[in-house]
Amino acid sequence: MVKSRPNILFIFTDQLRADCIAALGNSQIKTPNIDRLVREGTAFTHCYTPSPVCMPARHALTCGAPPHQTGCVDNLPISCDRGSFMDGLNELGYQTHGIGKMHFVKAKGDWGFQTREHAEEIMGESARDDYRDYLSENGYEHVQDPYGFRSEYYYLPQPSQLPDRLHNNAWVADRSIEFLKNRDKEKPFFLWSSWIKPHPPFEAPVPWSRLYRMHEMDSPYLPEDYEDQRNFWSKVQCRYKYMDSGESKHLTRMIRAAYYSVVSHLDFHIGRVLDALGPEIDNTLIVFSSDHGEMLGDFGCYGKRSMLDASVKVPMLARLPGTFEAGAKTSQAASLLDLFPTFLEIAGGSVNETIEGISLQRLQDRDPSERFVHSQFSQNQLGLYMVANKDWKYIYSAPDDKEWLYKDGCESVNLANDSDYADVLASVRQLAIDRFKKDGYDQAIEGDDWARFPKAEFPSDPNDGLLFQDPPTLQPSIGALGPDYARNEIDKSRDEFNILRRLGQRSMLTLEEIREAEAATRHS
Repeated sequence: MVKSRPNILFIFTDQLRADCIAALGNSQIKTPNIDRLVREGTAFTHCYTPSPVCMPARHALTCGAPPHQTGCVDNLPISCDRGSFMDGLNELGYQTHGIGKMHFVKAKGDWGFQTREHAEEIMGESARDDYRDYLSENGYEHVQDPYGFRSEYYYLPQPSQLPDRLHNNAWVADRSIEFLKNRDKEKPFFLWSSWIKPHPPFEAPVPWSRLYRMHEMDSPYLPEDYEDQRNFWSKVQCRYKYMDSGESKHLTRMIRAAYYSVVSHLDFHIGRVLDALGPEIDNTLIVFSSDHGEMLGDFGCYGKRSMLDASVKVPMLARLPGTFEAGAKTSQAASLLDLFPTFLEIAGGSVNETIEGISLQRLQDRDPSERFVHSQFSQNQLGLYMVANKDWKYIYSAPDDKEWLYKDGCESVNLANDSDYADVLASVRQLAIDRFKKDGYDQAIEGDDWARFPKAEFPSDPNDGLLFQDPPTLQPSIGALGPDYARNEIDKSRDEFNILRRLGQRSMLTLEEIREAEAATRHS
């Protein structure tokens, strides 16, 4: 029997596509433990992220507010005084603990967690990093890219430099299991177990890296006129992650195989955490989701920053006997914003009426045709906006000054210019505009229409805007680092390469900046 205040386990991944779960129709992938949650809980098959990028999505989820309200519309830290749902759970007497990647630590400390164990994707994104300390303690401090080589290697399949037992997927599970063993048994708990994967680079440890083979993989989805479905940001991201040089049938399927390997490795360790719940599993709300998806070559795109389903749609599974029906699937439009009220209401609390989301337990019984959800990336000249439900999806891209309208999940035909759908187009466009108008958000709209800006120009130089993202300690003058290198040598070298470290914090660089950094390296 479920207690009045059940425990809460929030299993969160990074960049997991909604269609990469075997029990929801993907016959190529192996996800037996996530499949268990599908069988024993409810799947929200039309769940969308409030932003198809890490930080805006995570800020929105944690605050219960969309990006245009939090002020976080891209991958930059913000000053935010909004409360988090952890604050509410703390007041309700829960023990709150977070493990793994959060990607919002710069803005507001620990965001209400009573305790946290850090493992951020990029060095320097938090004051401490428990996972990197763990690697050092186990003799692997020489591995400066524990999540895989980035920059020009970003989308190249690569086996992990770490054995399974030391991989971050295993570490998050190990620490979650340890928390479950040693938690305060007098209190209900909220545990946010947050994995960095399957975010690229795609680097499963051996033998998981050989679980799928290239020839077994489907090719990416490339419908006729697929380039017409891509927005400005899709092209920018392919450029700066070195994936804009045309389609290679073999490479695209190798990338998919590597991605699936990481997902299956992640699934294995999620299973360990589920098993560790023991008899408490039926008194624990388990929610499984991701911050956004991954294009994975569909429409000739990689990464996120797109409002196409592969990027903007996320998995959403909820398991709690007596609250969520086992094996049920609902096409009700859901959002990561719905998790704020879900957690507080299940804990016996109330939700401020300013919170935009609707709890999943209430949402599952509503008419799926009634609700539309929204998503946003960036703003002003670079803004990208979406509104969608189970039947319709509307997208507006400010840098392209272009609209897309899709019906019934078919994203191969843009109906925005079809006069038969003019009324639908006007209706869903108005839904998007009215939402911003209500909040006086003038970075997106002007009067009763979208604000218009000069068209964004795409760099003509193929070397312009490439990702340059090396670890701050891994610089050419150090040479090959072995396990016995002295930490003080690394510390001493940091000042010599401050230009490289400064540039490494940014996503997009010009060719001039890269050459400046290279020159500084040669003359140091």
